[in-house]
Amino acid sequence: MTEKTDFGPIVSSAHLADGALPALSELEFGMTLAGNAFERWMVRCMTAAGEPGLTSIDVQVLHSANHRGRPKRLSDLCIMLGIEDTHVVIYAIKKLEKRGLVKSTRSGKEKLVGATAKGVEACIRYRSVREALLVESVKGLGLDPKAISNVAATLRALSGHYDQAARTAASL
Repeated sequence: MTEKTDFGPIVSSAHLADGALPALSELEFGMTLAGNAFERWMVRCMTAAGEPGLTSIDVQVLHSANHRGRPKRLSDLCIMLGIEDTHVVIYAIKKLEKRGLVKSTRSGKEKLVGATAKGVEACIRYRSVREALLVESVKGLGLDPKAISNVAATLRALSGHYDQAARTAASL
C-alpha cells in the first residue's frame, strides 16, 4: 500500500530518497512513525492497565521477563529486545523491581529476572486493554494475518541489515 503523490514517495528526508533505493527512505519514514506510535501506545496502554509512569522500555522489559513464564538473564533480555546498552535494561529492571513487577534472582553468577505475580497481573491487564482498543481496531482493517506475519518477518530481517550496517559504520 504505497502512497503516491505528485511529490514522489512519502519520506522525511528527500535528500536520502534521491539515492539508489527511494523506497527504503519511504520504509524508514514509515518505521519512524510506527515506532514512535508504538512507543506511545505501550506507555498509554500500560497506564490504562493500572501501571502509570513506565517508559516503553520498561513495558518491553516487563513483557519479556514475563514471556513463557520463565526468568531471563540480563543478556537474553538485551538480545531479545535488540538493546546494546545493558545499562538501559538494568535501569528498567531496577525501576520494575521497586514497583514489585519483577524480581531478580541468582543462578550461579548469573542474574535472572522474572515477573512477579503483580507483574503477571499487569501484563494480563495490558493484554485486555490491547485486545479491546488495538486488536479489534486492527482486525477491522481486514488484513490477512499471514500478511501481517510476513511484514513482521521482513522487519526482523531488515533489522539484521541495519545492525550489520551499524557495525560497519562504527568501524569507519
